[in-house]
Amino acid sequence: MAMVTFVDETTAGDRAAAWHLEIFEERLALGELIRRRVFQEVAEHNARGGDVFRGLVQPAGAEKRPDGFRLPEPRKVDADQQANRALEAFQRNGFVVLVDDRQVEGLDTVVELSRGTEITFLKLVPLVGG
Repeated sequence: MAMVTFVDETTAGDRAAAWHLEIFEERLALGELIRRRVFQEVAEHNARGGDVFRGLVQPAGAEKRPDGFRLPEPRKVDADQQANRALEAFQRNGFVVLVDDRQVEGLDTVVELSRGTEITFLKLVPLVGG
């Protein structure tokens, strides 16, 4: 069992607060790690409620805001849909995943997990004017 730390960063230097997720496997494909992360953040949003979703990818119909993604009205977010959006975003290079500072390039790549593993989701920010 591993207590994995998730961190969101941007290429502009922004870094969100780290959070932890207990994972019972010692080895897991990157795609499954992304799915579990997304399912956890959707479960937290749906339990908390409200019109701001704080997660890896933008839900359909939401507007990007500094504090997350504002939904037009408070609603539950679909975990499967969000997970699919996240996997598609990864494949389109919407973000890069680093496991203990080592880039993981494929969704099928198996990642070794141990207590203290840090997984960084580096969101790519377009350059201004370029």
